[in-house]
Amino acid sequence: MTDSQGSTHGTAPTPPGNPVFATPAGTRTAADVVTPDLVARLTRGVTGSGRTANHTPFTGEKLADLPESTPEEVAEAYEAARAAQQAWAATPVRQRAAVLLRFHDLVLRRQAEVLDLIQLETGKARLHAHEEVQAVALAARHYGRRASAYLRPKGHTGVVPTLTKVTELRQPRGVVGQIAPWNYPLELSVGDALPAFVAGNAVVMKPDTETALTALWARELLIEAGLPAGVWQVVLGEGPVVGPAVVRHADYVSFTGSTRTGREVAQAAAARLVGCSLELGGKNAMLVLSDADLDKAAAGAVRGCFSSAGQLCISIERLYVHESVADAFLERFAARTRAMRLGTALAYGADMGSLVSERQLENVVRHVEEAVAKGATVVAGGRPRPDVGPLFHEPTILDGVEAPMAVCAEETFGPVVSVYRFSDEDDAVERANATPYGLNASVWTRDGRRGRALAARLRTGTVNVNELYAAAYGSVQAPMGGMGDSGLGRRHGSEGILKYTEAQTVAQQRLIPLGPSFGLDDAQYAAFMSRSLRVMKALRLR
Repeated sequence: MTDSQGSTHGTAPTPPGNPVFATPAGTRTAADVVTPDLVARLTRGVTGSGRTANHTPFTGEKLADLPESTPEEVAEAYEAARAAQQAWAATPVRQRAAVLLRFHDLVLRRQAEVLDLIQLETGKARLHAHEEVQAVALAARHYGRRASAYLRPKGHTGVVPTLTKVTELRQPRGVVGQIAPWNYPLELSVGDALPAFVAGNAVVMKPDTETALTALWARELLIEAGLPAGVWQVVLGEGPVVGPAVVRHADYVSFTGSTRTGREVAQAAAARLVGCSLELGGKNAMLVLSDADLDKAAAGAVRGCFSSAGQLCISIERLYVHESVADAFLERFAARTRAMRLGTALAYGADMGSLVSERQLENVVRHVEEAVAKGATVVAGGRPRPDVGPLFHEPTILDGVEAPMAVCAEETFGPVVSVYRFSDEDDAVERANATPYGLNASVWTRDGRRGRALAARLRTGTVNVNELYAAAYGSVQAPMGGMGDSGLGRRHGSEGILKYTEAQTVAQQRLIPLGPSFGLDDAQYAAFMSRSLRVMKALRLR
């Protein structure tokens, strides 16, 4: 029996769920955005004789029919890419970089188009979709401005100073095979491809089928900005079918996805003696120290835990809070989390969108239900919201999580965070590091020096002090990537472009050879070189 408020007599009332953002009148719909003309235009460059389709997580409805590639057609795409790459590599670096700068302007000018596509294909809120626009614009501007400096020939001291002239050149690898995921379909497709292009490579990309329109939109804009169409080939299909073919023909592999699949990609690349970069999973920690600004930390935690419904490799899933401020912090964090508005509108206003698939929803529900069954407490959220959409789940805070609950160690990749209390910072660092992953971390304190010192003790590729992920990720001059099971290689900065090149050393010997000459016999030459080496050390030559 229930009372007028819907609660069961004799039990605690069910707290109200997250509010729903009302779609403004006149907001575009999927039918307005994904028209037959758009699909035909974007798929024109896809190599594929089969048929597949993608769907929107908001409703589960089909968005578009798409070409599907066979392994043989992947090989054809590589042939076309290789044919186009030679002329592209011969194009001066500054001209290649100018393409990126024009693309930067086009993306910002026409961002409304791609924001609609990102939302429809991923189900994320519009502000979270805009993070992708920001990230791509940052990468395009950075490599558009800095590529010439990264790639210019560099002189080095030769074995015999002044007599040995040494130059380091950077040659493109050829054709890069890229496998891009569904969660950030603009940033993790074209954002990762931009440095490969400006370094003189062609790319054969396999975006996730469910988010292919976003990547294809980016391809269309980059071609409009001046990239030769043949330099960027796109293939579509099931990962286990098309993915191995992409790796099989590549001169270098760029992969973002799960750690399990990343290991398979690394093994396949290693068997062919080609390099690879892998951004994989994470179980990222946020540390709230005793002197943290709790209001700012709580607001930051909402962004860091629930952006894109937690479907972000660098989002926070473990929250360590000093026991002296834990209750006060949790009160603030829970209030903000409960107030988050869920929504499906192609407009700004919703605070969180949908999960992307039934598989993601099932994993979130499994982690939450198992934790509660073993004694954890739901502080906020905790349940699916089919009233909003078939794949919606409330942003969820769990307290009292302990091993062996699955949510304690497994990556959830959804809007769920577990709260843990600590009394000693050394213990907090040890617990934060007690994971095979090492992608991202966050530290909150009013003392910047203290925060940076603690950050240096965390075994993650990036650490943000008084921010969650955007400060490090958005600082594109600095490298970003993972340690341990979170991956190999880095994006951004010099490493993000030089990985797409082969270093070539050209050494010219002048006047005298590096061998017995001028009448010296072997013993005399050896003695001469020994004296020369001692002199060069004394002169502090490097």
